[in-house]
Amino acid sequence: MTPAAPALEITSLTKSYGGAPALDGIDLVVRPGTVHCVLGENGAGKSTLCHAVGGSLVPDTGTLALYGRPYAPRRPADALAAGVALVHQHFSLIPTLTVEQNLRLLRLPGLDRALARVRDTYGLEVRSDARIEELPVAARQQVEIVKALLRSPRLLVLDEPTGVLGPAETDALLATCRSIADAGGAVVLVTHKLGEALRAGDEATVLRGGRVAGGGPLAELGARHLVPMMIGHAADSLDPALAGAVGLAEPVAATARRASGAKGSALALNGVTVRRPDGTHALDDVDLDIACGEIVGIAGVEGNGQSELMALLGGSLAPGGGRIALGGRDVTGAGPAARTRAGLGVVPEDRHHEGCVPELSIAENLHLGRLGRFRRWGVALDRAALARAGADAIAAHGIRAPGPDAPMSALSGGNQQKVVLARELALDPLVALAAAQPTRGLDIGAVDAVHARIREAAARGAGVLLVSAELDELLALSDRVLVAYRGRLLGPVDPRDPDARDRIGELMVGAGRAQAPARASAEP
Repeated sequence: MTPAAPALEITSLTKSYGGAPALDGIDLVVRPGTVHCVLGENGAGKSTLCHAVGGSLVPDTGTLALYGRPYAPRRPADALAAGVALVHQHFSLIPTLTVEQNLRLLRLPGLDRALARVRDTYGLEVRSDARIEELPVAARQQVEIVKALLRSPRLLVLDEPTGVLGPAETDALLATCRSIADAGGAVVLVTHKLGEALRAGDEATVLRGGRVAGGGPLAELGARHLVPMMIGHAADSLDPALAGAVGLAEPVAATARRASGAKGSALALNGVTVRRPDGTHALDDVDLDIACGEIVGIAGVEGNGQSELMALLGGSLAPGGGRIALGGRDVTGAGPAARTRAGLGVVPEDRHHEGCVPELSIAENLHLGRLGRFRRWGVALDRAALARAGADAIAAHGIRAPGPDAPMSALSGGNQQKVVLARELALDPLVALAAAQPTRGLDIGAVDAVHARIREAAARGAGVLLVSAELDELLALSDRVLVAYRGRLLGPVDPRDPDARDRIGELMVGAGRAQAPARASAEP
């Protein structure tokens, strides 16, 4: 019996930008009926590879074949016509339109029947009448995936699809990938999360520095072989909690810590209320007090007020009632710039649209809100000084970039996240840091570095509010964990408690004994 042709075969693929290779002789084979994972550090070439397959960039050299036939897309429309669907790392939806209006732009006949098929086959359903800009990030990602599946693609390429999803949504997406493969299709899953790759994938290819560093059947590789391929050295230096989370060591108990020198309140919310446009409470009379030097984690299923809490702290959303204080100073009516000057760093959950300006340079993004210090005679920017400061920050934070003057849009998503985090951590003073999904889209080595910097910020006396869908991250970093549920903060849960995971899981679905807003003080 003649073996089936590969769903996708890539041979000697190269792509360079300004003489620097993003892809250097890539060979990759994806078999029908499989989920093929592409792993690698930020800037390893994963997204560039996705764009080449999806038709949004043309490689310099090399060939592609789709189910045994030559495949050379020159634009995304060519890929769609060939049965290839790409879900980008950054959303391509029009925010001011409804879900249905965005889907109608596909000009597919029988859209309602196609939506019903996707719902019945994969269990994915979207609110057609909802406006995109009003949806939480996870719901927007689900719309993107539904949009891709409406065309019944032969090859589905997902670029970091779970970065914005909570545990339940991630499980559903991985099950969808498995269903597509089991039905004879093929999936290329780009992810930095080894746990997801090992759960859902059949084979893997690891990229490092634009080249193939290794790969093979995931059942034979495991985390112990994959991590060194990804980071280029032994993983012995990884934080024990992170090593346990990715399966390189036995899971370790969380070790909550408290800065000993700093005193007082860093960030406090008193009776804060926010209503959604439909009148329901996004935040319902929330009280929260984070001490200087303390890290407080927020867990919860997406859509329980976390997004509104971050928008409120960032200054893009005004409370319907209550008070916000930073270091004891009332900042309820202060705008974003004033809060930044007062020492509040904010890392938003949507870094691409809210955390950076893609058209500006990396150096400018690193110093947004503080560009005045680089002005000569109060007028023109001292570009040389800005570039030097940008280069220092790039080196200090391990940002893979062509240089400080390159546009922010030239960076991979993970490196854009590093820029946003570096900028907020550099505030002087840094009284409090509110970070939503700070390690989203980052590789293992970068996650380890970010965790260290968050701990350093707390050790210097800053209060930290950490909103994350990664329970391992919350347990590893937090002094206490609260759970967002229907606009309230339940808990707290001590991460050192042996039953902390079960307790957090109960609170995430509204079970357990704490059914009132957590009057969360800084006292242990």
